Amino acid sequence: MTKIVIAGGSGLVGKKLTQMLVEKGHEVAWLTRKSKQHTAIKQFEWDVNKQTIDKAVFDFAEVIINLAGAGVADKKWTDAYKKEIYDSRILSTQLFANALSEHKNTVNTYISASAIGIYGNNTALNTTENTPAAHTFLAKVCEDWETAVKPIEKLGIRTGIIRVGVVLAKDGGFIKEVSTPINLFFGAALGSGEQQTSWIHIDDLCSMFISLVEHKNLSGVFNGVAPNPETNKKLTQLLAKQLHKPLILPNAPAFVIKLLFGEMGDMLLGSQHISAQKILDTGFTFQFPTAQKAMADLVQ
Repeated sequence: MTKIVIAGGSGLVGKKLTQMLVEKGHEVAWLTRKSKQHTAIKQFEWDVNKQTIDKAVFDFAEVIINLAGAGVADKKWTDAYKKEIYDSRILSTQLFANALSEHKNTVNTYISASAIGIYGNNTALNTTENTPAAHTFLAKVCEDWETAVKPIEKLGIRTGIIRVGVVLAKDGGFIKEVSTPINLFFGAALGSGEQQTSWIHIDDLCSMFISLVEHKNLSGVFNGVAPNPETNKKLTQLLAKQLHKPLILPNAPAFVIKLLFGEMGDMLLGSQHISAQKILDTGFTFQFPTAQKAMADLVQ
């Protein structure tokens, strides 16, 4: 049994990861801004903006998993919200780095989320972890986020980073957002529909985090994507098929997407074909390697 603290544990991925870790016999606690959420999970308080954290975390934790960060697609990208996206990630990591250097602790592993947004909105086929960061807003966020982990590594703590792709889950993300218009017969692919989407089933993503927890020989950066990217059009068609609904409308024009979403529209219309080979080379096995299998499992 390993004692694991998750920052961002109440989010979409955090809740599923908590469930899977507990089922495997690990003890999990959350970092939270509120004194007590309605859950049986042990909780410690922190405040990223005030840079405060309950020191008891460091007597408990052997592993820290940082999933904290404002949702990239939750709001339109105003200057204020872009600052929130950036600060929530970099400041939380800096808080961990400072606290771990200042307080005696039992932490031997630190695992951070990042995102495939580091590669920019349009990538080459089979983009690997060795690809330099692009020059978009999200790429800058991810690059600085990962850089903020380096002081933790210098403390002698094993570090891992998972660059998360488009998460397929029942309760959020792509499926939740796209199911509603499809069910109302307004579903459509975005732009040309031919842009590549590097997706991952939430169970496989959580299994990837667990693999880094349990395999002490693993460290460094891994792409958190399934091995078979699909086009936006194909993913939309697969979802519509599972929902037994036709796609009647033509694709949503790119200019409309950019008009509605502003700078975020470039991300929504981006084409990212990201390689999963590095994690496969560790012996990791995907339960849902194809989008068809993932959709069939998630959409009843």
